[in-house]
Amino acid sequence: MRMPFFVIVMLLAMTMAGQARPRDEVMSRVFGCAGVGDGRTWLDCYYGAAQPARAALGMSPAPAEQTRLASSPPTGSVTPADTALRDGVIAEAFRCNALGDERQWLNCYYAAARPARERLGLAPVQSPRALPARPEDTAAKPFGLPTRQAEVDRVASRMKSYSFDAYGIFVVTLENGQVWRQLSGDTVLAHWNRPASGYAVLITRGFLGSFNLQVKNSPVMFKVRRVS
Repeated sequence: MRMPFFVIVMLLAMTMAGQARPRDEVMSRVFGCAGVGDGRTWLDCYYGAAQPARAALGMSPAPAEQTRLASSPPTGSVTPADTALRDGVIAEAFRCNALGDERQWLNCYYAAARPARERLGLAPVQSPRALPARPEDTAAKPFGLPTRQAEVDRVASRMKSYSFDAYGIFVVTLENGQVWRQLSGDTVLAHWNRPASGYAVLITRGFLGSFNLQVKNSPVMFKVRRVS
């Protein structure tokens, strides 16, 4: 089976790391699923590979059949179209490594499998931590500001407006009145083209006091800071 170049690079990086993280073990197991012939079986193997991350987070275990597949994947004939699809899913999953939070990484990992689910005609999986249905309250107003910090860890709202500067960096105004700007050092650019009200946004605390902005039903996270 052909080994994509990006997989070689990532596996070498994992090998060189002194102590592999649960997410590294997950990606190693996913690569072991590459020889599975049937598309639905491969998807179950992909989900079963996530068990080390689930265990590290104290979550309920993945279904036994899925973990069994990931531990001992069957082999079969894989079409070029399936190979390309799986390479795309795994490449997207590797992009999730930019996320520091392990639960966010796992949500991103699951979301990366969306093309495989669509190919099989399966309904999309809704992340349990994607966008909680929780109204804004007074305590959330200072969230993200350098002054008094509110006792909340996330803010969910729809966009009121958004704009891009000459370098593709965005500024988003939320319906709750908050204004957030993407950090200039962020390497991921947004490609929004729908009316602002069509985008629901979740903003969460990140590593070392940073903040992450995520649009509902998208695994991509942007580094942002609150402007006002």
